[in-house]
Amino acid sequence: MIDSPSRYQRVATAARCIHDGFLDYNRAFREITARAGRRFEERDWKGQMADIAARVELYELWARRTVETLRTELGEDLAGHAFWAEVRECFGLRVEAVPDAGFMKTFFNSITRRVFGTRGVDAAVEFVQPPPEEGIESLTMRRYPCWNDLDQACQRVLQDFAFERPYVNRDADARDMAATIREQLGGGEADADCLRFEFIDSHFFQGTRAYLVGRMRLADRVRPIVVALRNDDEGIAVDAVLLTAEQVGVVFSYTRSYYFADPTSVVAAVQFLHGLLPDKPIDELYTVLGRLRQGKTERYRQLMHHLDRTDDAFVHAAGDAGLVMIVFTLPSFNLVFKIMRDVFRPPKTTTQEDVHQSYRLVSRHDHAGRLIDTQFFRNLELPRARFSEALIDELMQEAPRTVAAHGDRLVFGHAYVERRVRPLNLYIREVEEAEAKRVILDYGRCIKDLAATNIFAGDLLLKNFGVTSSGRVVFYDYDEVMLVSDCRFYELPEPDEDFPLMEHATTRFVGAHDIFPEEFIRFLAMPAFLRQTFLSEHSDLLTAEYWRDVKRRRVAGEVAEIVPYARQSIAPQQISL
Repeated sequence: MIDSPSRYQRVATAARCIHDGFLDYNRAFREITARAGRRFEERDWKGQMADIAARVELYELWARRTVETLRTELGEDLAGHAFWAEVRECFGLRVEAVPDAGFMKTFFNSITRRVFGTRGVDAAVEFVQPPPEEGIESLTMRRYPCWNDLDQACQRVLQDFAFERPYVNRDADARDMAATIREQLGGGEADADCLRFEFIDSHFFQGTRAYLVGRMRLADRVRPIVVALRNDDEGIAVDAVLLTAEQVGVVFSYTRSYYFADPTSVVAAVQFLHGLLPDKPIDELYTVLGRLRQGKTERYRQLMHHLDRTDDAFVHAAGDAGLVMIVFTLPSFNLVFKIMRDVFRPPKTTTQEDVHQSYRLVSRHDHAGRLIDTQFFRNLELPRARFSEALIDELMQEAPRTVAAHGDRLVFGHAYVERRVRPLNLYIREVEEAEAKRVILDYGRCIKDLAATNIFAGDLLLKNFGVTSSGRVVFYDYDEVMLVSDCRFYELPEPDEDFPLMEHATTRFVGAHDIFPEEFIRFLAMPAFLRQTFLSEHSDLLTAEYWRDVKRRRVAGEVAEIVPYARQSIAPQQISL
């Protein structure tokens, strides 16, 4: 209990500082998010990419500022554990039942963890239980009854979600939308079968597209509907209508960049999306909506809940051991954990700070559907009894500066956590020839998609790429990621008698960002028939000229359009800023 007016005032002051810090963070977040509509209308894709990076940095910025304010306001009270239990009570009572209260409580926890350097979870001063569900009633929706006329209903949707820049041909777009829906619903009875559309009252902006996100209420069921809008030289037009959970799931994938959207309640929007995509983890939905810290919190809660209900052990993840990271997984849970080794063995020449910077670069960059979103955890605690002895031995021997045993727990000073995929080098051995050829071609497209968004993967070995549950090839080893615009691409010089360049023992000094694409052939450790398949479509990746052309386009400010639905052509389109 709070035992004096002066103590009560200090408790209230601390709770208010954290609340105000969150409001300042959230205001800045929404200001950046609100710019997305103008960015889309003006086709300011470069500005949108800058906003991705700026918004990612906001949380840490305002958490640090809030701790500094608390130090000024509280002085010696700042580190009092009993005092903070009272602050939590005061704070919790005042934000209870407020929309998105869970975000505020997560911010509160972030502050306490910085104050105390918390390992694991400190239930005495943190909010541990998830807040009660708000219900999607707090989400503002736009509803459009369909009076046996899909064309007219689609027309009203597009009219209501208009921009200052006009549609190229809104009537034609509405007819095309209606035709797509009829085709999906089975033809002539679709107009009568569709009762109404319900769309979240916010555009969802990602890359060069804006999306309308909602559901169709049919006579006997509910189906998702997502309308993709493009803005090209002529104006705005409907680019695709997505009507299956599989299609919509890709749009909200953990390999896509974060959305700019401003629904009335993010928590309710996540619940709405989860209703449409029940197999999509809640944490991934928070993350793809740009609420990275809440996504991280939900992922941790789900992991802890899963550990309480299972008894399998953490083991080495499938695939070749890495020179930089020790990677482990829980077989019954679809995550991998990456722990950096204290010392990197040759031929690696990067440092730990270089690797951290590479992961930060990816977090602030366009994921293009090819980069797995990764979360960084500090002081992560896991039960020691759940680890295999072989894994514990390697962790203690290879990463003693990062991993420590505290009683019955292992504490990881830092860990990168991401979704588990099947390593590509293993996948091609396990599937039929036709499927192996398909993914090898997609491996080449993955490299090209990354290059088109200014990412050079660095290490192109198949073991550093994986295959998702939907069969898409993605990249997940960010140890040596660089910007294409920072690299220099050269042809290999001709060897001579005095300098046999192609012998493995031969070395020549080159800069860290000097790249010889002809050497990529050495990374193609695959059966001959797959190498032939790869080269039939992607031999240009082995030429310096291909990469120099990509670099010229990036430096000139061109942006690649890589969208997550089937109407996109294989080769990314280029648009000038």
